[in-house]
Amino acid sequence: MTTHILVLCTHNSARSVLAEAMFNHWARQLGIDAQAHSAGAAPSGRVHPQALAALRAAGVDVSTLSSKHMDAFAQPGAPQMRVVITVCDSAAAQPCPIWPGAPVRAHWSYPDPSAAPPEQQAQRFELTRQALAYRMLQLVQLPFAQLDSAALQPLVARIGAN
Repeated sequence: MTTHILVLCTHNSARSVLAEAMFNHWARQLGIDAQAHSAGAAPSGRVHPQALAALRAAGVDVSTLSSKHMDAFAQPGAPQMRVVITVCDSAAAQPCPIWPGAPVRAHWSYPDPSAAPPEQQAQRFELTRQALAYRMLQLVQLPFAQLDSAALQPLVARIGAN
């Protein structure tokens, strides 16, 4: 059974999309039955071009990435999330829907790379992609099927603290 995780950021255009893409990249590379999704409380409707550029430069598939609203994942028929992670402070403060299945929740704070001056954005996006790639690699390798939520929660929190 596929393990689903959801990564949230306010606009779903940079950090959450980078995390989704990196988690899915590692899952494919390692043959792990898991899938990440991303969404936002106020989606911009587009993925930031620098996020796409950083992912492409790293050899990551960007063909399925889009900016979408988090409510789509709380609707009937949506995949049941095992973990929901916020990656921006404003998204962590947003009221979230009641997620079916009561997933483990965590907050991993990252500065917004799109807030950097234009001449620094490519570097900031790449550094954010690398940091998220490291955490997503750790996350995707957790033995989800063997862990209940009480055992999973501290592991997800620990990954976010490293």
